[in-house]
Amino acid sequence: MSWLSKPAASSTKGPLLVIEGLDVYYGRAHALQGVSLTLDHGVQGIVGRNGMGKTTLCNAITGLVPASGSIRLAGEELLGLSPNRITKRGVAYVPQGRRVWPSLTVDETLKLVARKKRDVDRVYFMFPRLAERKGHGGGQLSGGEQQMLAIGRGLMSEPALLIMDEPSLGLSPLLVEQMFELIAKINKEGMPILLMEQNAVQTLAIAHRAYIIENGVVAMQGTATEMARDPELRKNYLGL
Repeated sequence: MSWLSKPAASSTKGPLLVIEGLDVYYGRAHALQGVSLTLDHGVQGIVGRNGMGKTTLCNAITGLVPASGSIRLAGEELLGLSPNRITKRGVAYVPQGRRVWPSLTVDETLKLVARKKRDVDRVYFMFPRLAERKGHGGGQLSGGEQQMLAIGRGLMSEPALLIMDEPSLGLSPLLVEQMFELIAKINKEGMPILLMEQNAVQTLAIAHRAYIIENGVVAMQGTATEMARDPELRKNYLGL
């Protein structure tokens, strides 16, 4: 079962996502300062502490905050487009905090965004727990179940790129482990993933490449393997 269906993700030459010189201001606060990165395939980790700019980067890519610079998906500029047009271009966003509808059941949530009935079945196949809870409202789900629903909802758009913001936030250690295993599985089925996380250890374990964001600036970058071995990173981010 592959979620990769957008032509942009499989047929474009060069990197899927290219961000160059991205700046975001909140009033006088310079939240993102000349951020540049590329993603071709696999899982790309964006690691940083809380308040360093990860969510702002998500919001800039998805059109939720004004930004300057360039954000190209499969060579097409996204900057300046409305969020719904960016979604149609192939970007799915799983936001921090899940943001599921508490009054809608799991089944109602999925059917509301599904293009085809088989897409709902695919989500239930990937998340058997959601199939068991299909008649429960979003507000009745555990944090892990809500995260599964948020991911399933994002995959419903059959995106070229899946952006995830702090998917492990608020989960128990066991569920955190399972969540990262799930992210790796989704990627192996063909879905490129841009993963924003504070959990550097788990992120570097599944990522192919990673960037460290400090105060809105890319402080370090490299392959996940190289970065996991970097003495400075191990001391400052991994606590080793």
